[in-house]
Amino acid sequence: MQTYAIIQLAGKQFKVSEGDTLVTDRQEQEADTDLKVSDVVLLVANDVVQVGAPLLEGVTVTLKVMEHSKGEKIRVAKYKSKSRYRRVRGHRQHLTTFKVEKISS
Repeated sequence: MQTYAIIQLAGKQFKVSEGDTLVTDRQEQEADTDLKVSDVVLLVANDVVQVGAPLLEGVTVTLKVMEHSKGEKIRVAKYKSKSRYRRVRGHRQHLTTFKVEKISS
């Protein structure tokens, strides 16, 4: 069975295992730096499940910041019938890509 953890990052929870790539909302970290996440909710290793209440003590996940980018463009349109009101705007979300380096307990 593979080792994985559920972490909290940027107000969301993600299931990660070593070697995975993770894309989240933009984080204020420089590229090619490491980020240690200690907000681990659940850890599964060697068929042993550890559940935090609410977080696990002494468990960290090391993430490496790969790049900062923008997501796909979405189109936001407002329309009111019979009044000639139309507005169209676009939006691209700022994203950060991480690589999971190590899960240590």
